[in-house]
Amino acid sequence: MSDDLVDSLREALEHAPDNVPLRRRLADALLARARVEEAEVEYRAALARDPSNAQLKLGLADAFYRQSKDSAALVVIEDLINARETPAAAYLLHARLLFRTGDVQRSVTQYKLAIDADPELADAGFAAKLGIGEEFSDSDVYEGRVRMGMGESGPAPRDIERPKINFEHVGGMDHLKEEIRLKIIYPLQHPEIYKAYGKTAGGGILMYGPPGCGKTHLARATAGEIHAGFISVGINDVLSMWLGNSERSLHELFEQARRSAPCVLFFDEVDALGARRSDMQQSAGRHLINQFLAELDGVNSSNEGVLILAATNSPWHVDPAFRRPGRFDRILFVYPPDVAARASILQILLKEKPTQAIDYAQLAKKTDGFSGADLMALVDVAIERKLQQAMKTGRPEPLTTADLVAAAGQLKPTTREWFSTARNYALYANQDGIYDDILKYMKL
Repeated sequence: MSDDLVDSLREALEHAPDNVPLRRRLADALLARARVEEAEVEYRAALARDPSNAQLKLGLADAFYRQSKDSAALVVIEDLINARETPAAAYLLHARLLFRTGDVQRSVTQYKLAIDADPELADAGFAAKLGIGEEFSDSDVYEGRVRMGMGESGPAPRDIERPKINFEHVGGMDHLKEEIRLKIIYPLQHPEIYKAYGKTAGGGILMYGPPGCGKTHLARATAGEIHAGFISVGINDVLSMWLGNSERSLHELFEQARRSAPCVLFFDEVDALGARRSDMQQSAGRHLINQFLAELDGVNSSNEGVLILAATNSPWHVDPAFRRPGRFDRILFVYPPDVAARASILQILLKEKPTQAIDYAQLAKKTDGFSGADLMALVDVAIERKLQQAMKTGRPEPLTTADLVAAAGQLKPTTREWFSTARNYALYANQDGIYDDILKYMKL
């Protein structure tokens, strides 16, 4: 195609820069010509003038997809499919994105939604890649659960852990510790003061942030701080392929925590159990979430003394109903440790290791952006190098600052990829301000 159309549209926009339909037509024309970077610029400019325009969002997501900016594309498309009226093409693009990221099961579901809404969108080549034909059933969505080998019976009663660590074993996170004290610990230690204000011991806190930044460690330390029981719950502890079993499993876990109060009930990767109901096409998933919400509300049983913590790396996938008062009414951003926290974490990690004159301040400066898990990996790398030397010399030597600095040079922060995704959600899907802490941390 000639570029005469593009040139004429650009010329027209010079005289009417706020004409959204005109700018969209230019963006569409650029996209059709595979000038995707220019198309992205125009879609962004049009959305700045009409932020709720579904077709503009779809075009921007498509431009991201064609540039392999999958994280950015998913942010925009997921925001679009959560809207009341979703273009059928949005489901198809979502299916393609999910397939590219390896989530074949959800890709099948979204592809079916697309062709149900508009049969002309059927793509035999893409369907073949998904491993489906023209006829396929909704049971494809549950193949993943079947492959997990879950039996018909619910889970056996869990052993309740009694953690031996407390907040002294958690480096940094001072503001998070204080939030947890206020919400969970002080009501148990000073019940008379809280009862004077009509507050009971219990409640929920949802922690989110990059992986490896200590969310699980902090939850376990919370239980140790108040000498409470600790039950860690993952997706395999709840989900079952048998109808109704998942809800029964979840109820029994809450009942066990209630019988063992005070008890910390910790849900790791809670987005796997509390995903947005608007994303689900199967009633079984919605029933599980409704059961989860009922347990949090204590509809049939009191949650007095049950302290509920949850962690997720993907808060944008958690159903908004979980954030209502009385449920997870504290949403805490667990960011990578700052300079002081990194120094503190390294001191804890090296406490029982042979060391010599470690300059923790220097190491903290050299590890900007490192998560707690990254710092643990740093120590492991440094120790492995020392072990190699000891095998050659037959003499073990203590770790030095130089050893640890050299190890830090071999590693890169694993948090960068998470912030790349989180930045897009904070910029494009932050209507209720839940991600303001991310914007503040990233100084955006």
